[in-house]
Amino acid sequence: MTAPLLKLIANPAAETRTTPDRLEILHALIAAPTFDPVLREDVIRIVPDHPVYGWCCPVSGCERSRATWGEFCCEHSVEWSAVQRNGDSIVDFLRKAKPLKAKGTRAFGPCLICPHALAHRSDGLCYLHASKLGKWRSNRRRRGQQASFDEWVLWQLPFPDFGVCRVSACPHPGADWLGLCAHHLSRYTREGKPGGAAAVNDQSTGEPHRVEVVYADEAVFRRWCVQSDAICRTDGVLSLLGLRPLARAEIKWGLFHHARGPAEGARWPLTVVQRLATECRRRGVNSLADLVLEELPEHPRNIAQLMLRHLRLVYFTRQDTRDAGYIETEHYGVRLTNHRSHIDLSAISQRWLRDLLWDWTDLRLTTDPPRSGSPIIRLRRACVEISAYLEAEAPGGGHDPTVLTQDHMLSFVADQRHRAEHGLKPLGVHHRTDRGVAHAADVNKLQVARVFDGMRTVLRDAMDAGSAEQIGLAREFIVALPPGGSGKGRRRRPFSDDVARALADEENLKCLDGMDGEDRGLRDVWEAIIVTGRRASEVLKLRLECTGRYRNLPILWHDQTKVGQLDEGIRISERLFQRLEIRQATSEARFAQRHGRPPTRAERLELALFPRRTANRTGTKSVSYGWFQNSFKEWVDTLNFAGSVAHQARHTLATNLIKNGANLTHVRRYLGQVSDAMAEHYTHLANTDPKLDQALQAVWVAGPGAAQPGILLSDGAPMSRGEAEALAIDLTRRSTPAEGGFCTYQPVVNGDACPWNMDCHNCSKFVMSGADLVYWHRKREQWRMLAERAPDPATADFLHDVFEPTARAIDGLEKALEAVGLLNEALALDLRRPQDYFGRVWATAFRAEELARHTRPGDFNDHEDLP
Repeated sequence: MTAPLLKLIANPAAETRTTPDRLEILHALIAAPTFDPVLREDVIRIVPDHPVYGWCCPVSGCERSRATWGEFCCEHSVEWSAVQRNGDSIVDFLRKAKPLKAKGTRAFGPCLICPHALAHRSDGLCYLHASKLGKWRSNRRRRGQQASFDEWVLWQLPFPDFGVCRVSACPHPGADWLGLCAHHLSRYTREGKPGGAAAVNDQSTGEPHRVEVVYADEAVFRRWCVQSDAICRTDGVLSLLGLRPLARAEIKWGLFHHARGPAEGARWPLTVVQRLATECRRRGVNSLADLVLEELPEHPRNIAQLMLRHLRLVYFTRQDTRDAGYIETEHYGVRLTNHRSHIDLSAISQRWLRDLLWDWTDLRLTTDPPRSGSPIIRLRRACVEISAYLEAEAPGGGHDPTVLTQDHMLSFVADQRHRAEHGLKPLGVHHRTDRGVAHAADVNKLQVARVFDGMRTVLRDAMDAGSAEQIGLAREFIVALPPGGSGKGRRRRPFSDDVARALADEENLKCLDGMDGEDRGLRDVWEAIIVTGRRASEVLKLRLECTGRYRNLPILWHDQTKVGQLDEGIRISERLFQRLEIRQATSEARFAQRHGRPPTRAERLELALFPRRTANRTGTKSVSYGWFQNSFKEWVDTLNFAGSVAHQARHTLATNLIKNGANLTHVRRYLGQVSDAMAEHYTHLANTDPKLDQALQAVWVAGPGAAQPGILLSDGAPMSRGEAEALAIDLTRRSTPAEGGFCTYQPVVNGDACPWNMDCHNCSKFVMSGADLVYWHRKREQWRMLAERAPDPATADFLHDVFEPTARAIDGLEKALEAVGLLNEALALDLRRPQDYFGRVWATAFRAEELARHTRPGDFNDHEDLP
């Protein structure tokens, strides 16, 4: 329900704009110098070639109007479709297309006898003269006389000017003594002549054209003139006559706001806008907000909804939206990805709770706007859930926060867990459609965790800011809400072997290609996803200039907007490179066919590689994720692999990278992950495949104390037990404990000061033992948490780079311990215990510098200068 969003707030004490206020604001905006003067009049006459509302066929010399939703007139639209099917360009079409003459009264000009009247027929006569000519010809034929048109015209006198049509909504001139235009005169006759109006010749004066209008009931006739609708014409005339002042001003502002919007905006045919104005006039509404949108036809309803969105920004200030119960992100200069500006909070019935969420959202949008609407929508869902529970169970519906206690919160927690345990429906209404409440999914543990975390965010921020104390909300009520915990849902699995083979089978791929009837690149999108492991949105939003060769290597350039990395390049296979080249040629040819020329260099940087079909005249909009998702689902369902999704290709690639010797850092950088923890989420390290276990230990590097930390020390072959024992250091000799290991530098062991200011982790004398493995695991997790909490991606990358040498040393330590069969024992140790001091695990240690030397000269991967 969109219309109530503009209703005046019921609370008379609330500061909001009344109907006169709204009309005054719109009148001021319409009178502004920047407002298009063409749209100021009550009868709007649009020029044929208007950039947004143009109505004339673009074919040179063609006088006909465009089809309602077409780019050309009806006849030329059919011809253009045939040209497109043949692969010809618009230049060929415009060169061959023949202009057509206009149809209807617009083609006939003024009357030959009455210059002030419009011709009604092709012979150039107005409505009355055409009727008179017909009677004269009939009379001549009955007498057997010849009917000469030229002779008849010479004897005719002009009829008087009848003024504007008496129908209050019609701007066209009258054509008859009744004062109606030709169209309304015909409608009046079809509807049975309400009021019995008729023109009667007055013979008493002896003057020609002396006619008197008589009525059976003049009041009925006048009522019909008031109630009759305007004629929907295709000649660029939009009549707003007969509308209430505010509704008329709202339509004018909506037309202006839409015209100054992006060039790729939805098209508003004037005939459809006229239908919307007619609906407003029939219902006698004061404002568009008074319309019941569900009762309108589809196209006028869509235009009304867009106009209402524009008007919300005018009628309500940022503070007004707090009382109205919603958030408008455009008030903050923010437009969230794949989300409208409007966020409805009216489902939260308790005013105090809705205000707390509004305050949190207001602060977030002001200081740190999120990239998408997900953080705000999750908190809204949490508030809707507790609001529904309090409405049903708390005293007075929970509208008085001072009566809420710890027991109410604990009961809400128990109710949520009960619903998740038994798969019940949620309490709150989270989604609405034009048909009513949308079907709600069953509650699960992940949703409950998000509800708890979302409510804790809102309530604890209110408690810290003092807002909770101001409204009398008890601290016990807030702290009784537990954290949601990890709240991790079931992650995607990699494709199994049979599914992977089926989704890469050539015959199945041809079926996928056949589902792309408009050739938008459905198969190319899927192949790019499975080969590169990119996110689907990253592939769908590729630009035309997204590939190139560098040192003869094919590279794909894309934006990783989720992690803030733009214009990232990755190497791709030659096969994919060639497919994308063909797709580039197809998209470029489609642009040339549409515009009659190839795209310029600047345009190529903005053109979409996979352009959408509708509302995309410049070709910069890409196909939507919903289009790809629905097509992919339909395809996998035909293969009997229902439940498989495209994102599993990303998990599959990450796991295969690990199996083939890559480490988590390689996976994170290639897939564009924010941290190694996220890389682990995709690589499925718990896999029991023995080959994977070997791969996890195959790649190891020099530790942080080596001459060149981070250098690859292995060619992928597992370390043998003999190699590991040869590198082991006997800790029974003199050494001294250090943080995370031992120092073997004898002057320090003897008590002297450290010449390197105790920088143990970067010292070649530092030794890591098997008993320190758990310590270093915790150290790695600590750095990951710091990186994930970094304020920006650059800081996170810096922290990862600082710890990367140490991470590689940890991997090398695990490999060495595995070789000597001590890895499981090392992982079982929790703390250093005296009884373990001389045990096997404690006594097995490795010097980072010696590990760096234990390799062949050719294994350094471009670091051949390593000693």
